[in-house]
Amino acid sequence: MPKPIHINLFIQSRGHHETAWDHPGADPRSLMNISYYVDLAKQAEAAKLDSIFFADVLMMTNDAMESGRFWPDPIIMLAAIAMETEHVGLVATGSCTYSEPYNLARQFASIDHISGGRAAWNIVTTWVEAVAANFGREHTAHGDRYEMGEEFVAAVKDLWDSWADDALVDDRTGGGVCSNLERITPIDFKGEYYQVKGPLNVPRSPQGRPVLVQAGASDRGRDFAALHAEAIFTAHLEKETAQEFYRDIKRRAVDFGRTADQVVVLPGLNPVIGGTEAEAKENLMALNARMDPEVGRRTLSQRFADHDFGHLDLDQPLKVSDFPDPEGLETMKSRAALIVRIVRKEGLTLRELLARFAGGRGHYTTAGTPEQIADLIQDWCDPDAPGGPAADGFNYMPPVIPALMDPFMDEVVPLLKKRGLFRTEYEGSTLRENLGLDRPKSRFFPD
Repeated sequence: MPKPIHINLFIQSRGHHETAWDHPGADPRSLMNISYYVDLAKQAEAAKLDSIFFADVLMMTNDAMESGRFWPDPIIMLAAIAMETEHVGLVATGSCTYSEPYNLARQFASIDHISGGRAAWNIVTTWVEAVAANFGREHTAHGDRYEMGEEFVAAVKDLWDSWADDALVDDRTGGGVCSNLERITPIDFKGEYYQVKGPLNVPRSPQGRPVLVQAGASDRGRDFAALHAEAIFTAHLEKETAQEFYRDIKRRAVDFGRTADQVVVLPGLNPVIGGTEAEAKENLMALNARMDPEVGRRTLSQRFADHDFGHLDLDQPLKVSDFPDPEGLETMKSRAALIVRIVRKEGLTLRELLARFAGGRGHYTTAGTPEQIADLIQDWCDPDAPGGPAADGFNYMPPVIPALMDPFMDEVVPLLKKRGLFRTEYEGSTLRENLGLDRPKSRFFPD
């Protein structure tokens, strides 16, 4: 049987395309209505998807307000969704830079308990400079963020490990005990940035630790992901770069003493589907025709540390010299390099570049029939492909919900099941089991 493919549903607003918020095919419910998100989770579970994912940014811009890129606190949403689902994994972003290890460890351990072992933490170091102003702080430099992140993750893991699996006894017979104190320990974590006494005030969770997810793509980010992450969200516009990333991450993981199959690589996929290829391409063109180029120009500016692109003609071919050198940026270096690479290769106009990024933001955007999208997924995940696999599955990013998501759920996923590439039933009761990941032992109580 072929190696099973994994699919995560990345839920953002009414879809990932910047015009999705008022698209006639978008769900009319308020973005603050929890039933909207619960229904999406149930749909993902009915399709047997591995997980759903909510990103998070601790700030608000005018563009985000105008285009509906906001939603309730992801961790709180996961608690509500956990009560309405049984199998689908629950992934949310939590910032190392603007959180504290104890609070975050407690939140995700709690979600793991509430959900019966389905929680995952998407680790971010928060690259957006404007966030610092919401916390009365100066923005932390790229290298320092990763130094802090290393300590933060280590402290969180120790907190999750501070209870042995059998520490919670809950013996309510006469003379019984609630907890075995010999199986609970302080962690006494002392680092340059964080000092945490412990133990955690939540017992060890069903998965041992929630699954760790990360999306770093810079050289430092790749090392961070290869050392800590069990699932990696990544962005690629070409299969060849995805293959290089896949090989590199698996190699780095092995170099850190891990096994390659304990790191699941999930590139973003932003497909527009139609009954025919021509119809799919028309659907994509219609989406992009609704785009406001000036909103796209401002978004592009944010990817390059607020560089001013206002002087560029929308319909003139771009030059590499129109962009700052990505290596000189403090944030989003890999995404900026991706943009420059595609400009160098294809000679796009600014309007074409903005359209390319209006839905996928640097993730793979394509248009095709359900069969063509299933073929693409199978091709990228093929272990025998020339150059090797490019993915273990995908981080699926629907352009408009539900109009352009339903064809994926109702037609593409069944095709993958028919080909024996995707599960027809969940493998286990936890997200770790469904991703094929081992349950980690406690560092303090390995027996």
